[in-house]
Amino acid sequence: QVQLVESGGGLVQAGGSLRLSCAASGRTFSNYAMGWFRQAPGKAREFVAAISWSGGMTYSANSVKGRFTISRDNAKNTVYLQMNSLKPEDTAVYYCAANRAGWASSPDSDDYDYWGQGTQVTVSS
Repeated sequence: QVQLVESGGGLVQAGGSLRLSCAASGRTFSNYAMGWFRQAPGKAREFVAAISWSGGMTYSANSVKGRFTISRDNAKNTVYLQMNSLKPEDTAVYYCAANRAGWASSPDSDDYDYWGQGTQVTVSS
């Protein structure tokens, strides 16, 4: 049983930055790969970034590559998404998710076993 709680969302102007956090509890956090996804109203859930259990493998969507960075601190049971150079099209609810295949950094939402409730990110133009 893993519970994930996102925080750090809010309203920011285009070009600004936010850092999202996802605090995990329950099972051994360090053995899970972690991912960030987002979903805007009326649109499908979209992969953002993923990180392996060790942090040694990361993968990000082309739409955010070079702007967003995923990282984790296993001692704090927390995964982060640093978002820079934000654009209005980044506006969405952002979800973190846990993957039992800890070696993976998968962009496929079906590979994730646990999901947080999401945090709203709104980027104004």
